[in-house]
Amino acid sequence: MELNGVPLHPLIVHAVVVLGPLAALTGLAYAFVPKWRWLLRWPLVVLAVVTAGAAVLAAAAGESLLESRPELEQIIGEHEERGELLRNVSLAYVLVAGFGAWALGGVSALASGRGARETRLAIPAIVLLVVGSIALLVLLFLAGDSGARAVWG
Repeated sequence: MELNGVPLHPLIVHAVVVLGPLAALTGLAYAFVPKWRWLLRWPLVVLAVVTAGAAVLAAAAGESLLESRPELEQIIGEHEERGELLRNVSLAYVLVAGFGAWALGGVSALASGRGARETRLAIPAIVLLVVGSIALLVLLFLAGDSGARAVWG
């Protein structure tokens, strides 16, 4: 997969590197600041979906790059494993973000003056959002670090 002769993998990775931390930080804010939930609900879900889509595309473009340049296989083994794990975690984060938006969401603050509702699932939703956000941040760092080490030594 190329764009004007440039492999798509390094181009798509930039979307993951920018949107992934935004999705994770939005998830943490959504979990810990109930007054902001009415405002963050849809950005959380959209950022999670777009990040997962970019991670899937980045993994596919990385596999395509490896097929076109098999000599890279010895260098990028660790990066490939971490990238695949990041893809899977970002896909799981979509489910976590959707569950959190549903379990912690209320009617719009524009109508009610409040942006959160308390349900029996509030604590599990908060825990899942925190764990998912931290996992996403850690894997973004690990995959990015191993990719940078593979490229620049």
